[in-house]
Amino acid sequence: MQTSLPHLIRLTVVFAVIGLAVAGCGRKGDLDPPSAMATKEGDVSKPTKQPGAVDKPFLLDPLL
Repeated sequence: MQTSLPHLIRLTVVFAVIGLAVAGCGRKGDLDPPSAMATKEGDVSKPTKQPGAVDKPFLLDPLL
């Protein structure tokens, strides 16, 4: 199977665009700091809600 150069360039550009789109997915903003209670007890695995923070659900949240 022999592919032409324009076909190979087009395929490379398509994969690059898909890669950039996937890499751009996620939440904007800083990481959530652990609460004072979690740091005192040493358990920082569970994120806590910050006062006044609004959590908007994302389409892929159920997958995580």
